[in-house]
Amino acid sequence: MDGTVDGFRYGAVTPVAAYLMACLGGALGLRCVVRSLHNDQSWKPGWLALGAASIGCGIWTMHFVAMIGFQVEETRIGYHVGLTVLSLVVAVVVVGIGVFAVGYRGATTATLSAAGTVTGLGVAAMHYLGMGAMRLDGDIRYASPAVALSVVIAIVAATAALWAAVSIRGFLASLGASLVMGVAVSGMHYTAMEAVTVHVHDTVGASWAGESPTSLLLPMLLGPVVFLLLAGVVVMFDPLLVMGDAGWNGQPAPRRTASAVTAATRAPRRGSAEHPGSPKDAPADPTWSRRDPYEVPRRTRE
Repeated sequence: MDGTVDGFRYGAVTPVAAYLMACLGGALGLRCVVRSLHNDQSWKPGWLALGAASIGCGIWTMHFVAMIGFQVEETRIGYHVGLTVLSLVVAVVVVGIGVFAVGYRGATTATLSAAGTVTGLGVAAMHYLGMGAMRLDGDIRYASPAVALSVVIAIVAATAALWAAVSIRGFLASLGASLVMGVAVSGMHYTAMEAVTVHVHDTVGASWAGESPTSLLLPMLLGPVVFLLLAGVVVMFDPLLVMGDAGWNGQPAPRRTASAVTAATRAPRRGSAEHPGSPKDAPADPTWSRRDPYEVPRRTRE
């Protein structure tokens, strides 16, 4: 028989929390990519990797936070640990492929098309791999049209995210792009969940009985959430991302050259324009530092 599927067991709590996690991962990822592209002194591979991990963890966390609210009333739900962790690895790796592609090759049409397609298919694979990790007393079936639509949404969302990562530089613009990314990723997830039906096996005593998947998912979600928070600390304490010109008005922060630093820190020579009151060949005077530099020296009597 078909089970009674409910994706909103806790009402709006899980969809809102899932959306916020997607936005957080997207915002951190976009700022990290901006940091790598528009500052020559940054370690580009490191910032791109941090951005890919942030976006991938955000997408994965969004999925499983949303799945906390998923239930089938006639059966309990569990998760296979290995497949759940593998879905996280897939999310980070496929996002990394797209981020590194546009990070090094730029936002050309060919690069965006290829990277967006690969990343979108990878995100969809992460979703269905996570669904495959579910353990329940029944069979999960999918409606093909909704599955195809979810894959299309994933590809479009991934392409838009990669374009935003290399094209949007301002802090507020990146924040707005991350909000749109959250909508796209959440929309892909719930579109895919509309394709789900569960055929429950006729087993006596397999009722829901108040059980919840949180006993497994919450400990597994702890790691990615902590990572996102630590990545947020790194981003927020980087002046080039928050307070620098590169973060607020889209202009690269000025860099001081070694010659400029030397000129700024070098002590002025006596007899130069900085000390107009001292003759060039005047002997060293230990009291000179206490004199007014603009004092005119008194003439001695011949």
